[in-house]
Amino acid sequence: QVQLVESGGGLVQAGGSLRLSCAASGSIGSLVSMGWYRQAPGKKRELVARITIGGSTEYVASVKGRFTISRDDAKNTVYLQMNGLKPEDTGVYYCNAPKGDRFVSFAWAQGTQVTVSS
Repeated sequence: QVQLVESGGGLVQAGGSLRLSCAASGSIGSLVSMGWYRQAPGKKRELVARITIGGSTEYVASVKGRFTISRDDAKNTVYLQMNGLKPEDTGVYYCNAPKGDRFVSFAWAQGTQVTVSS
């Protein structure tokens, strides 16, 4: 079973940047998609960015143009570059492999906290 470890979160002022990393303990190169999820305080976890094995990307409207997802299958790592951060980006960020619209392939890890101050 692949285990995931997210890192790179922190406290940043509005307009700042962070780069999140997700390291997988096993190979992710065969997976169709990897994604970054966000759980804001008091809200459900949502998928904010997805990347396919071919490198195609999708973003939720609220982060489009500011966030960039990428993957390095040789390193079994997925990244999320976050620029122009806003207070509403605050939350715990998790990575996983989406399976359809509702399910994921792996157990959720602890995530990494991102806090954006105004």
